[in-house]
Amino acid sequence: MTDPHVPATPAPSIGENIATLRKAAGLSQNALRLRAGISMSLLSKIEIGDRPCTPAVAASVARALGVTMAQLNGQVQTRNSGPNIDAVRSAVRRYDLPHDRPLPAPETLSERLATATTLRAATRYDALALELPALIDDLTAHAHAVHDPARWGMLADAYACAYTLAHRLGQPDLAEIVVGRQAWAAERAQNPVASAGAAWTRAGTFQSAGDYDGGMAVVEEAISRYGAVQADQPSAVVALGALHLRAITLASRAKDASATAEHTAYAHRLAEVLPIGDVLAHNLTFGAGNTHLHVLAAHVELDQPQKAASLADGYTPGAGLTPTRVGHFHLDTARAHLAVGDRDASLRSLRTAERTAPQMTRVHPMAREVARVLLALHRRSNPELVGLASRLGIAP
Repeated sequence: MTDPHVPATPAPSIGENIATLRKAAGLSQNALRLRAGISMSLLSKIEIGDRPCTPAVAASVARALGVTMAQLNGQVQTRNSGPNIDAVRSAVRRYDLPHDRPLPAPETLSERLATATTLRAATRYDALALELPALIDDLTAHAHAVHDPARWGMLADAYACAYTLAHRLGQPDLAEIVVGRQAWAAERAQNPVASAGAAWTRAGTFQSAGDYDGGMAVVEEAISRYGAVQADQPSAVVALGALHLRAITLASRAKDASATAEHTAYAHRLAEVLPIGDVLAHNLTFGAGNTHLHVLAAHVELDQPQKAASLADGYTPGAGLTPTRVGHFHLDTARAHLAVGDRDASLRSLRTAERTAPQMTRVHPMAREVARVLLALHRRSNPELVGLASRLGIAP
């Protein structure tokens, strides 16, 4: 039986795309590496698949080539990204049109939104794509008819789910549209937490595009605006803490160690406010565990893989961390182990990421990069690796 979560066709590696785009632009490797500010050795290894292309390097190369990150990465079209995504796109498009059908009961909307939130956190993108179109339609109808700020807040949360779906299934144009819709709904919700969540999502589009300075501007403005409301409710602490975690990722990818440390300190202090560990609220997860995971990933981005591997060693993600966050932890651990030369540990972490969050791992650019490099480093004789690579859409 065909697996709907596997990329429909093997996708070229980022390195192969870089080589193709570089040659199309008439650039030598030396000319491109000078424009991108990277070494000749690194560029050569990325192009032939002996070194993974980190998000920060990809952003520098994309700017040097004058292309988008989506063009550099290549679109990973999965078999479940067709009609269902089109239905999501249609629902998002109809945000301001009247609905003439009877409105569903409010309690059913709450239950359906909770289901969508759970599916997103569990990386069940196939089921989420089926759930979202009617949910967005019904929430939109309710929000327009009832004029209750709480309904607009629910719609903002549904749009947050739609952003994750579009982002993970290689639909950057839809993701950009959804970000605007989420901010529009959050404004009508008259809820600072909903607006902070919308800012977190918007910063994600800058992160995906490799515009780390732009993303930091969005996050810092949101922290300044909403930071004063965090003291008296856990959901506000989660939203503010999540903004600092987003800033950790953006700053580390921009190689700004000072800003990374500053936002890490703020995140640690906020995590102490939550006595119950990590909390999921409005599709944002925050607490001591998720802060640990972001600091680990930041060490990878700051070219400190040994520190990242040390943070991963013996660490078990605790309760409150959703499969999407635990999956990211194992992906970043795989990157760290690969960077320090422990290929066996890297493969083990990659396999654990797939078991934890299969649909996310099988479309995640860094999962494919790590697997490609492991294959290139003379591991094609490993049946386990070959099978994993096939599930990631990589031709051995």
